[in-house]
Amino acid sequence: MIRTIRSLQQALADFAAEREWEQFHTAKNLAMALGGETGELLEIFQWLTPEESATVMSDPLKAIQVREEIADVFAYLLRIADVLGIDLEQALLEKIEINGRKYPADRARGRADKYTQLGGLNRQCAP
Repeated sequence: MIRTIRSLQQALADFAAEREWEQFHTAKNLAMALGGETGELLEIFQWLTPEESATVMSDPLKAIQVREEIADVFAYLLRIADVLGIDLEQALLEKIEINGRKYPADRARGRADKYTQLGGLNRQCAP
């Protein structure tokens, strides 16, 4: 079975409808839930060293926790995009274009600087 972003959003919408949860799935509530789930994912990594975080999936218990929290984050992201009518694929493609202008490869390669520190870019690039 081929899964698409749209089919996953429909599965989540159906799940919510079966439980009559649409009334709670406002943009505000979903954004807050997304933030909460992101915090739970961050909590797993909070006190790990960089080396430990790189191998977190080799610990079976932590691997389960990471997978579940990432799934929760993804579910809320899909749901809020659906509720707001945002085409996630198109939004991401547009953001990649914007970031390409903000972070030209010849100036950003190998650097973690914000675009304002790369030289020649003094403002956020408009779409």
